Amino acid sequence: MSNRLLELFEDEKLIERIQKRLPHLFQLAEFESSRAGKIGMEVGSVRERIIVALLIYKFGEANVESEIPITEAEVDVRLLGEPISIKTITGNSFGGVKLIWTVDAEKSRQFSEEYVPHCDMLLVQINWEQEGGFYYIPVKVQKKLFDRIGRKKYIKLPKAGTNPRGVEITKEALTGLVEDSDTKVIKINWQRSDIKFNPYSRWVDLWKEDKDEG
Repeated sequence: MSNRLLELFEDEKLIERIQKRLPHLFQLAEFESSRAGKIGMEVGSVRERIIVALLIYKFGEANVESEIPITEAEVDVRLLGEPISIKTITGNSFGGVKLIWTVDAEKSRQFSEEYVPHCDMLLVQINWEQEGGFYYIPVKVQKKLFDRIGRKKYIKLPKAGTNPRGVEITKEALTGLVEDSDTKVIKINWQRSDIKFNPYSRWVDLWKEDKDEG
């Protein structure tokens, strides 16, 4: 499995395409998820679909399973039957990445007590007008760090009395993961494009279509 994901990070032509296209596609995702200049939380789902589309582009639709039951925590897609988690983060810091989204404090506690890394991770660090990266963090790297620093330093629970949105991987842990020698990275220069985007034009065009509806 790991060797197949490695192909993303060893194919020179694909690396160039990722470096060129990913900022443009993620900028479109922000436009599509914005209202009155504010980016909505749904941008995460759009970004995830962009990465899944990259896997389909590289490995073929038959080898990529994207319809994952919501009950499978962490797993966002399967490549050749093997689970992959897709994470995105904005900025220089590696803090705030969710392991699981939930507003239920009891579920958060239970998850933190039972969690062990179990799938490879693709992480995109978005850093507009600066350098970021597209990382492949193998599950063996996650397990090694998890065992070394321990559960309490790896997992961050929401503070009691707050409005929790999920359980996070700590900044210390994620920094350690991306700096591991077995983690692969494609460096990306996150430059914005001059894009004219109308969120309604696609839907207006569909309204205009003449189709025989029987």
